[in-house]
Amino acid sequence: MISGRGSNLQALLEAATRPGYPAEIGLVLSNVAEVEGLARAAAAGVETAVVPHRDFADRRSFEKVVSMRLEEAGCSLVAQAGFMRVVTPWFVARWRDRLINIHPSLLPAFPGLDTHARALAAGVRLHGCTVHFVRDEVDQGPIIGQAAVPVLPGDTPEALSRRVLAAEHRLYPRCLALVAAGRTRLDGERVLHDGGAEADAQLIVPAEG
Repeated sequence: MISGRGSNLQALLEAATRPGYPAEIGLVLSNVAEVEGLARAAAAGVETAVVPHRDFADRRSFEKVVSMRLEEAGCSLVAQAGFMRVVTPWFVARWRDRLINIHPSLLPAFPGLDTHARALAAGVRLHGCTVHFVRDEVDQGPIIGQAAVPVLPGDTPEALSRRVLAAEHRLYPRCLALVAAGRTRLDGERVLHDGGAEADAQLIVPAEG
């Protein structure tokens, strides 16, 4: 599910072509027509769909059509990749534990928007990104994996954003593969990986650069 240029989508499209990758992208759905992400999907030979949210009176009506399109395409997992709509509890319940998202901070720090500027203002030494299961509360779901990026002297939000985005492109395909292969399980609201603590540590991925 996308709303824009689809750089994380591109990372997932490329990962899905690798031998042995456990997920196939069956549909790329956008709530905005003619965005670059749809062109990326079409170039990769992946089916696309546009469901404009402005065509619906409320979010629930929009999400019912989105869910129907996903189900018609045979999707068993949903990966949000720059989807700029907050989903309702109805949609979360419909796809519970099968709906994942990526956020540009080391959650639970800096949920919401403007994460890079807020990280710099707070003076943190490490920033990064998080892949998590989606829950009713925005950016609060169980964490599947994280990638850490150092905050450098003289950093700007733009420079930090570029490094975090590069980390996202490595982290998201890895986390999606773990979920698709059934190598994660939930213990309450904590995600466990095959291999126990060692595997959990491996999902705290240091970013290059």
